[in-house]
Amino acid sequence: MNDPTMPATPPPVEGIVTRPSQFSVEETLARLQQIIASRNLTLFAYIDHSGEARRVGLTMQEAHVLIFGNPQGGTPLMIASPLLALDLPLKVLIWQSAGKQVWVSTTGVAYLRDRYNIPQELAGNISVVDAIIQQALQN
Repeated sequence: MNDPTMPATPPPVEGIVTRPSQFSVEETLARLQQIIASRNLTLFAYIDHSGEARRVGLTMQEAHVLIFGNPQGGTPLMIASPLLALDLPLKVLIWQSAGKQVWVSTTGVAYLRDRYNIPQELAGNISVVDAIIQQALQN
C-alpha cells in the first residue's frame, strides 16, 4: 500500500465498489456520459463537487457524481422495495486520490440487492451500472 509505484487503494467501505481508471477525470467522466446516452438512459443530474468547492474558495480532490437511470427499469424495483428509492437513480462517483489516481465508485449491485431484498428477477435492472463502468474503463 505504501509502494510509490502503485496507486494507493481506497479504504474499503461496505457496499461500495471502486475501480481504477487509466483515464483522466475528464475523460472518464466523458466516457461514462457517452455510454449512459448510448444506452438511452436518462442523466438526471451531474454534480461537480470539486467545482462547487472552488466556487466558495475551498480546495478538494476532483470529485464528480453522475445520477442516471431509466424509469422503465427503476419503477418495478421501487414497487417491489419502496425504500430502494433512497438509492435510486443509480449514482457513479468519478474522483481523484491524492496520488493522482482516478477512481470510479458506485454502490455495489449485490449490496443493493441484499439491502433492499430485491427479487432476483429484478436485480438485473440495476446491474447496468456495472456494465456501464466496465465499458467506460476499457481501452
